[in-house]
Amino acid sequence: MRLAVMANSPGDYERLGLSPTSIEPWEDGARTDDSPGTYEWWYFDAHLADGATLVIAFMNKDIAEPQKPLSPLLRLELDLPDGRHFEKPIDFPAAAWSAARDHADVRLGSNRFTGDLHTYRIEATAEEISVDVTLTGEVPAWRPGSGYMLFGADRSLEFAWLPSVPQGAVTVRYTVDGEQHETTGVGYHDHNWGNVGLMKIVHDWYWARGQAGPYSVIASYITSAQRYGFEPIPIFMLAHDNVVIGDDPTKVTFEREGIYNDETTGKPVATTTRYVYQDGEDRYVVSFTRTRDLTLSRMIDNVKGVKHIAARLAHFDGAYLRFAGDLEVSHHRGSQLLETHQDEAIWELMYFGHARTE
Repeated sequence: MRLAVMANSPGDYERLGLSPTSIEPWEDGARTDDSPGTYEWWYFDAHLADGATLVIAFMNKDIAEPQKPLSPLLRLELDLPDGRHFEKPIDFPAAAWSAARDHADVRLGSNRFTGDLHTYRIEATAEEISVDVTLTGEVPAWRPGSGYMLFGADRSLEFAWLPSVPQGAVTVRYTVDGEQHETTGVGYHDHNWGNVGLMKIVHDWYWARGQAGPYSVIASYITSAQRYGFEPIPIFMLAHDNVVIGDDPTKVTFEREGIYNDETTGKPVATTTRYVYQDGEDRYVVSFTRTRDLTLSRMIDNVKGVKHIAARLAHFDGAYLRFAGDLEVSHHRGSQLLETHQDEAIWELMYFGHARTE
């Protein structure tokens, strides 16, 4: 029996109250009750025309500590074209948090993340940085199957994922120390939640999204924790001219090339990750090739005091790495190469477990 699976049977859809063919706005509303053991976050990122990149997450708690009661935080990351990097995790009291259940409307003090699966408004301030974003969906909301990954023999442990805007147009106004910028860009929004700590069910994952020519892609390769057999869960969506043309995980193979050991985190990292989607005679090859590091973070460095000591004693060595580089999408039919498109992209490697030795 596989101990880590996507929930995509007719019974799964019925149990979860979901349609296999359509997505409703309530699915981007609150899906947990914020209780200990659960977690939830709404995420946004964008590549901006002025060369900046922006990441915003509204989280009901730190994913490393899902056992905590409601303890919300705002995460804001901004990389400017002049090389400045800002990383702002801001904690809030529980009373500052609210999240509607019928659609995305998350409040964190004066910060707000709201939308309806098509148009979103995000307003956030973190110390000397403030942003005001409008995201308009181009590729329609999508999920891999039901969006739920199930773990354990009884499949009671859940991690869920909804890419509410796989790709959209962005207009943004951001301010850094009173210096104002207005620009446009390409953005993405997804929503995640679960009832078990990710460190207990996931060993590592690569996750990426991007656009090249007429193609948009979301690609992830999740490896479950050792207790679940290191079972792989591939996730893949390819759209052409904003229409999904491929999302069957059984047609995807995943490859890593140029593996090296990152000195900061001690984790093995692939210089290139490649997703090959074979659909009859058509083969789509999607490659992400690293050119620079954006974030190299040992999770233990963000844990303070007694918890830091406990984490060291438990030999916890989780890591988060974010890269920038080149995305290439090529379409083959039989032995013929029909087209190739390239652009820049950002992707991540989340590593909860120890590096595997086999």
